[in-house]
Amino acid sequence: MNRRSFLTATAASAALPLPTPAAPHRIGASDIARLQHKFAAVVAGDHQHGGMRGIETRALELAAEAVDLQDRGSAGQRVRSQLYAVAAAFTSSAMWAAIDGRRFDAAQRHHDRASRLARMSGDQAIQFRIWSHAGTLYRHLGRPSDALAANDVARNLSIARRDPLFGSLGHARHAAIHGTIGDRTAVRRSLGHAQEALDRAADDVPRPVWIEAFYGPSELDSLALAAHLALGNWSAAEAHAHRSLAALPPHMHRSRAIATARLARAQLGQGDLEPAVSTAMSIPREAIRHPRISGMLSVFGTRLRECAPRSPHTRTWTQYEREAPA
Repeated sequence: MNRRSFLTATAASAALPLPTPAAPHRIGASDIARLQHKFAAVVAGDHQHGGMRGIETRALELAAEAVDLQDRGSAGQRVRSQLYAVAAAFTSSAMWAAIDGRRFDAAQRHHDRASRLARMSGDQAIQFRIWSHAGTLYRHLGRPSDALAANDVARNLSIARRDPLFGSLGHARHAAIHGTIGDRTAVRRSLGHAQEALDRAADDVPRPVWIEAFYGPSELDSLALAAHLALGNWSAAEAHAHRSLAALPPHMHRSRAIATARLARAQLGQGDLEPAVSTAMSIPREAIRHPRISGMLSVFGTRLRECAPRSPHTRTWTQYEREAPA
């Protein structure tokens, strides 16, 4: 091609319109709703099979999906804040699954990630959940000072003052922590505040699915049960156990197994060997595979053998343990 032909061809090419780049996906309310629907499924799965590694993994995958969506599309500030909030919610569910499954190092890592996402979201409800979970994490780790400090972060958020349901949960979890350090006065005070706040909580206020799905009279009694067990108040613990189980929604299988294991411990503490063993054996076999429940039943068996090593009820329980699923 000579120079004149080349210049003519080049000029003609330059006159052609350039291809228009595809517009980025606009992230909107439908994307947020889709992710929130998936979050509700994670919460439901936790109530049935809490603590399982699969729930933790799935929650982390969905958190990554929410964060990745930020980079694949455009959105206004409000929608971006909601994306960070839902990513924090998924990560906090992974944190809770790790706590419940006794994978405490993983739970701490998830807490660090979830708290960063929650700060970027500005969502106080999810910040409350994350720091309230942190209080529970430290309680299980035997670090009550850290547990109280973390739970105080949640309790000092303005949402705990605006909505009595959040305030009640904060007080109830504080009571459980105070129980581990033997502070009877603080347990009584915190439970009183929790009940008072719960009585004031309106039913028609829109709230996140995670708190609506589990917190109410049954969970308050469950936390009171934990506090009184820690104090050795066996009769009070048994009373709270019965109330918690009576009010517990039928789909909350894990919570029912935990409350039943605690009830068995309260009965054993009062020397009621036969009902204690019967209660412990009433827990469904599939629930015993849960790390938290298996740990509670292991402690129950140890205490039973210490209290009554030659009892026929002890032999019954020991045989049951041998036959229980691994």
